[in-house]
Amino acid sequence: MEPQVATFDLDVVVRFADLVVAGLAEAREEIDALNVYPVPDGDTGTNMFLTVEAARDAMRERLGGLEGLPADQRLRLALAGYSRGMLLGARGNSGVILSQLVGALLRRMATAGPDDRSAAVFADGLSVAADAAYAAVGRPVEGTMLTVARQAADAACAVVADPDSGSTARLAVVVGAAADAAREAVRHTPEQLPLLREAGVVDAGGRGLCVVLDAARTALTGQRPMAESPFGTRAIPVPLPTDDLTEDGPAYEVMYLLDTTGPGDRAVAGLRQRLAALGDSLVVVGGEGLWNVHVHVDDVGAAVEAGIGAGRPRRIRVTHFAEQVDRARERRAERKGRAVVAVVAGPGLARLFTEAGAAVVETSPGTRPSTGMLLAAVESTGAAEVIVLPNDQDSLGVAEAAARAAEDAGAAHVVVIPTRAQVQGIAALAVHEPGRPLESDVVQMTAAARGARDGAVTVAARQAMTSAGPCEPGDVLGVVNGDFVVVGHDLAEVAVTVLDRLLGGGGELVTLVIGEGGDEVAGRCEQHVRTQHAGVDVVVHDGGQGRYPLLLAVE
Repeated sequence: MEPQVATFDLDVVVRFADLVVAGLAEAREEIDALNVYPVPDGDTGTNMFLTVEAARDAMRERLGGLEGLPADQRLRLALAGYSRGMLLGARGNSGVILSQLVGALLRRMATAGPDDRSAAVFADGLSVAADAAYAAVGRPVEGTMLTVARQAADAACAVVADPDSGSTARLAVVVGAAADAAREAVRHTPEQLPLLREAGVVDAGGRGLCVVLDAARTALTGQRPMAESPFGTRAIPVPLPTDDLTEDGPAYEVMYLLDTTGPGDRAVAGLRQRLAALGDSLVVVGGEGLWNVHVHVDDVGAAVEAGIGAGRPRRIRVTHFAEQVDRARERRAERKGRAVVAVVAGPGLARLFTEAGAAVVETSPGTRPSTGMLLAAVESTGAAEVIVLPNDQDSLGVAEAAARAAEDAGAAHVVVIPTRAQVQGIAALAVHEPGRPLESDVVQMTAAARGARDGAVTVAARQAMTSAGPCEPGDVLGVVNGDFVVVGHDLAEVAVTVLDRLLGGGGELVTLVIGEGGDEVAGRCEQHVRTQHAGVDVVVHDGGQGRYPLLLAVE
């Protein structure tokens, strides 16, 4: 496919922000499994995901209410919001380094004029970002995401410098060259870092950076990266050690934000020296009075005092590696019973799930909850075991990240059932039985969800090409199992067609969930079942969801 965008603008940046969250959500578990350096605590993918999610949410908040501003000003504010959100929300060693990389790149992009958002600007920004990341790390180590960033930047600059392309090199081509070079660099990380070679894996942070660059390429071209991991047998999940994770290193991870004023930024150089003498895995990123500090040490007090000497530390987080598992077990022992957390997309559905005993996280069609929202819901249940029903394909990765975060915090043992539609969540919750063993409950709920064939009807908001053919604004679209299968003009006719397709494979129960403007459509479908599909029962719920006048399921 030919590149569709010649430069970066606000639409591209917003698409990238969504794509990178989705990409890291999908790759999170794999990246966690690759995590053996610098500490094999299996959280690199989760930390990178949470970092980009925080950046995306901060950018969305910044853009709210700015519709009246010129496009160029909105872009600059979006880039600034994304960069600051990533700095504030950075998690772990990998998240902090990623925030420096992306922040430096975006600051370079923000300095470009409207007519200078070219491939050369991106290549230069990527080079500046790699330099900044190396400078931020106390003891840079090759075979990590630093190496991957440097080789990606070199490849981008080489394309721009090529006399056969020169200033005419398109942005998508340069981004693609950087993404391909990053992928190749990751393949060679075990040759540079003995710890990776011994474990038989590639670098986790470098793998995550590939996801970031792939998202940038997709935002520009629409081209999707390969679904499977590109690193062959090296991308083998590594069982985490059960003994002390820090047998050969410091016992604590210390992170904090540091506010500095006046000459305070100059004091950060002294801070780096003091922290480097105390431990390792040192990363200090930021600027203009706000810094994110990450270090592994044995003396927590000395690490915090070093920050006080340079400014005002806040949001101080301390993790004792050896006690993580024990603390999680203790916290979990304080919680009792089992609960269900469900993501719902309408007030009626919220009532339905609540009456069935679930804790709900309410969203709307087309939006997804944040990891923090789901994590808060899990923790609020007070249960030792929690089953999460995302009820949406796009929310699945967020739910899995929240589950991992809850497990790490010792909040609960969390299992995510991959429900990709509201009606599948209804089917799963209908067979939920907290009195039986967790494994059995999950199996029964998963089977019920998978046994529910789902459909929906909606109205097209724009011109597009669907699996069922082209559609125009106002056309009615019928959905079966997440794919558009009908394009029509009458809501009821399309709904009946969807219903017949769902019942084509048999079925004993039809569930209809009425959304805004769907009462008449639901009545038509109910009557159709009673006259054309004898013996099939019908259950109707008032969901109140927007965008979809009717949701359907056949069990």
